[in-house]
Amino acid sequence: MAELHDLTALEQGALVRRREVSSLELTEHYLERAARLDDVGAFVTLTPGRAREQARAADGVPATGDGAGGPLRGVPTAIKDLNLTAGVPTRFGSRAFADFVPDVSDHVTLSLEAAGLPSLGKTSTPELGSPCYTEPDGAPPAVTPWDRTRMAGGSSGGAAAAVAAGLVPVAQGSDGGGSIRIPASCCGLVGLKPSRGRISGFPAYGDPVGLGTAGSLARTVRDAAALLDVMAGRRAGDPSWAPPPRESFLASCDRDPGRLRVARFSAPVITDLTGGGVHGEVLTAYEDASRLLESLGHDVVDVAVPLPPEAVATFETCWAVLTALPVVPPGAEPLLRPLTRWLAERGRAVSAPDFGLAIGAMRRHAAQALVDLEPYDAVLTPTVAQPPLPVGAIRDDADPARDFENQKAFTPWTSAWNVTGMPAISLPLHWTADPQPLPVGVMLAARPAEEHVLLALAAQVEAAAPWHDRRPPRW
Repeated sequence: MAELHDLTALEQGALVRRREVSSLELTEHYLERAARLDDVGAFVTLTPGRAREQARAADGVPATGDGAGGPLRGVPTAIKDLNLTAGVPTRFGSRAFADFVPDVSDHVTLSLEAAGLPSLGKTSTPELGSPCYTEPDGAPPAVTPWDRTRMAGGSSGGAAAAVAAGLVPVAQGSDGGGSIRIPASCCGLVGLKPSRGRISGFPAYGDPVGLGTAGSLARTVRDAAALLDVMAGRRAGDPSWAPPPRESFLASCDRDPGRLRVARFSAPVITDLTGGGVHGEVLTAYEDASRLLESLGHDVVDVAVPLPPEAVATFETCWAVLTALPVVPPGAEPLLRPLTRWLAERGRAVSAPDFGLAIGAMRRHAAQALVDLEPYDAVLTPTVAQPPLPVGAIRDDADPARDFENQKAFTPWTSAWNVTGMPAISLPLHWTADPQPLPVGVMLAARPAEEHVLLALAAQVEAAAPWHDRRPPRW
């Protein structure tokens, strides 16, 4: 008989609706696992009392009718340490915010609570969500459960480690340059970054560039889509928003995508990796995915990289300014990591007119890329350039500039779709042939606001090459 954590999030939600399992029973199951099995650096704060209270509330909802809630009601989850959660320490992965407890919750937290998903606590993130690895000061590094000496990726590394190790069935992450899709690749998960404006940034609206968004980490495409249904939506005051979907995102997973034109490229976007910088297993995953798409009846076409080299410097300018924007508590700046201080110094050196020009240039680069990709229904690339690396392989506190270059070399594709605002998803289609296999993701993107196409295609791919039954050690 399957254990509760063997089931998908949607299967667990169905049990709750049928009263075969209570939300409280599910929550206790995952709280016990989180307390006993979190050797992957998933959680920085557990909130068992709050989770039980939320589970009891979910169990009090009618099983059927208009008030029954959605398909994930009662299913436990967790909230990233970047997301404001009223009354719960939210430290942004930084010692500088060690004592911060917000008195308001953001849209993501409010949406999860309204949909009846109990949160077990806060998942680990690197400082201010900036690096593509999750190695915060004062907490263990987040590691992939496929090999606990190797990184879970970042910045949603704790969320990915939690889902991949079976500590929660599904979790939200956030993604400003790949921070959902990178850990999805490292941890063998589905990582979905939706379109710009799909999920509200209320109340902080801290990204004036439009790079970042919340999204889903899950073990199946359908679970990722169901969580997007929970989080999607706008609030009064949002500066931009995606048009409402034609149907639920979960329903899109059941649609035949038809015959699609799929563009593909494997040349790195934000750095020069000539001379073998892309691992052979990554290229194997990319080629295998291309053949799989062709076998499903799609037309796969090689295209040039849609963003020019000069877009890289523009992106870096905007990224540095975004790092400089958070208001650090008085006297706490020396507590920031060397990488954060280095990026913030770069950001502060950018004048206001130059920042405005950089935003304009980025939008023009994005516009041209969208025009060039308009003939295609989807785009295929690798997700990251290497299988998950050993903890510490990228981080370089002594040389933050080298640290930043190491990050670019590890993840040279993901940020392109933050620039364009396109939805993108990493799928766990490949594992290495090492004695302990390591996951390698491939990435699909679609036109802005066409998550329904992306999810229909991703679900078709999953049905043709399923991965849900793969389990890491100590599952």
